[in-house]
Parts: sequence; C-alpha cells; structure tokens
Amino acid sequence: MEIMRLTITKLSLLLPVLLFLSISWRARATSVSVHENFIQCLLSHSQPSHPISPAIFTPQNSSFSSVLQAQIRNLRFNSTSTPKPFLIITALHESHIQAAIICARKHGLQMKIRSGGHDYEGLSYVSHVPFFVLDMFNLHSVDVDVETETAWVQTGATLGEVYYRISEKSKTHGFPAGVCPTVGVGGHIGGGGYGNMMRKYGLTVDNIVDAKLVDVSGRLLDRKSMGEDLFWAIRGGGGASFGVVLAYRIKLVRVPETVTVFQVRKTLEQNATEIVYRWQQVASKQLPDDLFVRLILDVVNGTKSGTKTVRASFLSLFLGDSNRLLSIMNESFPELGLAQSDCIETSWIRSVLFWTNFQIDDPLNILLNRTPPTLTFLKRKSDYVKQPIPKKGLEFIWKRMIELETPQMIFNPYGGKMAEIPSTATPFPHRAGNLWKIQYVTNWNEPGTDAANRYLNLTRKLYGYMTPFVSKNPRQAFFNYRDIDLGINHNGKASFEEAKAYGIKYFLGNFNRLVKIKTKVDPGNFFRNEQSIPVLPH
Repeated sequence: MEIMRLTITKLSLLLPVLLFLSISWRARATSVSVHENFIQCLLSHSQPSHPISPAIFTPQNSSFSSVLQAQIRNLRFNSTSTPKPFLIITALHESHIQAAIICARKHGLQMKIRSGGHDYEGLSYVSHVPFFVLDMFNLHSVDVDVETETAWVQTGATLGEVYYRISEKSKTHGFPAGVCPTVGVGGHIGGGGYGNMMRKYGLTVDNIVDAKLVDVSGRLLDRKSMGEDLFWAIRGGGGASFGVVLAYRIKLVRVPETVTVFQVRKTLEQNATEIVYRWQQVASKQLPDDLFVRLILDVVNGTKSGTKTVRASFLSLFLGDSNRLLSIMNESFPELGLAQSDCIETSWIRSVLFWTNFQIDDPLNILLNRTPPTLTFLKRKSDYVKQPIPKKGLEFIWKRMIELETPQMIFNPYGGKMAEIPSTATPFPHRAGNLWKIQYVTNWNEPGTDAANRYLNLTRKLYGYMTPFVSKNPRQAFFNYRDIDLGINHNGKASFEEAKAYGIKYFLGNFNRLVKIKTKVDPGNFFRNEQSIPVLPH
C-alpha cells in the first residue's frame, strides 16, 4: 500500500513535466511542420524560368550564418543570443518576393524585409517571435538614363553603387542621399534619407518620381497603379509598413564639375564656443543653399596631460570653387578662419570619398564595396533644434560631454530647400522651423551586456541633458535613426496608443494619414515590425 502511494505521488509530480514535454514537443513539431509547409508553398509558386530554391537558406544550409551576418551592421545584434530567423530568402527575382508574401500570409508567418542592414535597432533582421528574412541584397541594379536625368534603382543597391553608376554616365549629375556608401537604398529612401546636398535639393524622397512595389496580395504595382496615397506613404513613411518596394525611380540633380570640401577642427582652447555659437546663426539661414557645413562635437585629450576638452569639427561640401567659397565664408562666417589651404577642389563623386573618410584620390570603385571597412557595437538617437543654444547652454553641454566622454553629436543644418517644401508633401514632417537635426553617435568595441548597458546609459544621459535645447511636445525624432527608446510595437500587436508613442515623434501630423493608408492597403497588418505604422483599431 505504501509503495502504491509513493508511486502515485511520484506520478502526480511527473505528470506536469510529462505534459509540458508533450506540449513542447507538439509545439516544435507543429513549428517544423509549418516551416516545411511554408517551404513547399514557396517551391510551388516558383517559376521555371526563375526558380526560388537557390534563394532559400535554412539553418541546415552551410551558408546560412554567413548570409545572415553579411548584412548586419550593428554588432549588438550579431551575438549567439540574438534571435535568428528560421529561414532567409535572398530574392533573385520579383516572383520570389511575391511567393514570400503569399506563402507567409497563408501560413501566418512574420516576414522581415532587409536591404542594407544599417537599421540601427536591427528591426529588419531580429524579432522575438518566429520569423524569416526577405533579403533584397541581390536585387541591386542601377539603370541610369542621363537623357531623362533619372535612374531606376533596385532597393538592394547601396548608395555607393548608385553614386558610382551615375558618375560612369555623367560628371555633372549626382543624387542627394546619404554620405555612407554601404547604406542600402531601400531603407534609406523609404525612411526619408538625407545627405549633404539637402539644403540645395531636399531629401531623397523629394527626388523620387516612381516606384515598383509588391503589395500584400502579391501584385506588382507602379506609381500609377498603386495610387498617389500609397506612393506618398512609401516616400518617408517606411516602405516596409506597406509592402515590399522593389525599386525607386530617382531624379538626378545637377552638380558642377568642380566642388569644394573642407574640414576644420577647433577645441575649446581655440575659441570653439564662440565659433559654434556663430555657426548656429549662419549655417541654416545665412549661408547659400549651395553650402552645407556639418558640425561634429566630440571629446578629445586636452593640451594638459590627463585633461579632456570638446572639439568642434566643421565638415563641408560647397557646390562651387574655392574662391567663391572663401568669399562667402569671409563675409558670413569669418570666425571659423577658413583658409585656402583648408579647401580641396574636386569632383562631386570624389567628394563622396572625402566625406566617407577615404583618401580623396582612392580608386572610385571602392564605392562598390558593399561592406563597411569596420563594424562596431552602436547606439543612435536623434533630436531637432528650433532655437539657437545660448552660450551658457553650450558651456553646460561641454561640461556634460567631458563628464561622459561619449557619445559624439552631429549637427546637420537645415534651411534652404528644406524650409521651402511643405511638411505634408511627404511623410517626413521636419521642415520649416527646424534649424538643424542632432544625431547622437555612440560606438564601442567591447562585447557583452555590461558594456552595452554602460554605453546605452551614457547615450541616454546626454540625450537627457539636451532636453532644454531641443523640440518639445512632442520631442521630435528622425525615423531613419530608429530608436526603440521612443516606444515599441510588440510584433505589430501593440495598442494603437502604444504605436502612437513613437509614430507622432517621427511623423507629427502626418502619422494619422499614414495610419489611414496602412489600414486601407494592409488591413490585416501583415507588413509589421516593432516600429511599423499600425492599423486603425476596430
């Protein structure tokens, strides 16, 4: 009897364990079954002329890890503990995109869309639910037509490839996009990317005339067939919330055969406070649209041993020759003390090398390299400034920067064309009234959670210290510098109010229009990520 009671007791203790193992096994079996059925679905939608099987990578494939890691640009999301996709589709043809959408919807699977991998929060290739990645990097053709001054650019291309292909056809055309050549076209344009010609020509999205998109039904649409609302949304509202953008047709802009670049650095001991104060008065409002002067603030070693100081670096592109530039600077910004010896006259395409920290006489085909020269752990945040910061405010910032030592801040001046385009012209709303945008830049090389937390906290501290000097109600942010500190939409399932937390900061009044368009074109919220545009609540 005693033995029977003991046996029953043991069984009662074992039953929950056995039940858990049974449920876990069934869940895994179901998961495996769904994934296998998904692959079968993909294969059944494959076209004989464009088979999809070479584009499918599972963890059992020896190339899976290298394919996944090849487009990861933030080492924070390249660790053994980072959630991995159960499959990667490296689309080779539009039919592969169509199959991925149709089959993922059929089997209820989450799809992440990745172009260049510079997504600061890894939202295009990381998730905490089962997911697969649709990687666009093989779709990177750039078809330049100088006669019409346009180019069709597939979204897997890098900015470097775009610039190089334009330069092959013309010495007097360029495109106003980012200064990092390894950034993917898809995310950059879709999120309203910018570059050092934005005061002259506006953002990337201000220079887009057509697009090709695969929608939630698997249809391939262009501007005419998708309609103006959807075309508006994918130019700055994040294409990945609305469909898979296959290509954008960009409008080339005119550049002179000779442009001038310079970089001048000043520390606090070299009168940086006065110079930065003056930069605030002129960079957005008094300098001509042809001149873009970026301000970079960082902490360096001081003149005395063991001391730190703030350094202000002024990095510039001028669409003209050095004589005219010096005349402008001497009149409007003499405090910088720009000299002829600081100026480098070059072609527009070689100015791209200068801004990327390459040697200006390096071979131009270096722009075709799709991988950055170095990778780090990183965090980015952003702000907008509407009023110049008083000198006392600058001195407060210097003190806090020296105390923290990291991050650096990059000030990108607005004005010019940016102030002329209405805030509703595209989803990107930060136009007139903004003097400049701040990017907070923190990079580190130490692996591990402790190091990450330390650097993340330093970044958040400086961001906190900047509160009195930046936009308010809401505190605005730039969508392409995605920052999950602003709010997170858990697997697209958050309440509308949770999604609104980040949506209003990124898009201001344009958020409501984006939501309406999203609800119309993707009512089931198939295209989603942790900071996607939500659908209207039922």
